[in-house]
Amino acid sequence: MKNLYQAETLAKVQARLAGLTAAAPRRWGTMTAAQMLAHCSRGMEWAVGERRPPRMYAGRLLGLMFKDKVLRDDTPMRPGSPTAPDLLVRDECDFEAERERLAGLLARFAANGAAGCTKHPHSFFGRLTPDEWACLTYKHIDHHLRQFGA
Repeated sequence: MKNLYQAETLAKVQARLAGLTAAAPRRWGTMTAAQMLAHCSRGMEWAVGERRPPRMYAGRLLGLMFKDKVLRDDTPMRPGSPTAPDLLVRDECDFEAERERLAGLLARFAANGAAGCTKHPHSFFGRLTPDEWACLTYKHIDHHLRQFGA
């Protein structure tokens, strides 16, 4: 499965990120491209341990079942997938600053490898291995880059 520890996968994500423009039209959802970048950065901050949201009640009940479904193969996340409250971005954001922040988090996550990955449980899926974090973060960012045609 594709994940952000794979050099080729990371390079493709970085190239897609570099090709994204602030004016890119969204294919679904309500976020602007800048808000999407901030949203993805918040997800990466979970993976590197900078944000530690509490477990969601629904995740305690259903997280394991959905985790197995989401992480079993390379099937992309569907439009309209639920968003954790900690990842919601409603403020206006600076596109270039957010792109730079996400690029830095991606590079740091990949460079630090498993040792730099959080041990804090995901708010919905619960405990994840570093490889599961690498897969989930790839799928999340891929989902949103596809949202804006990148």
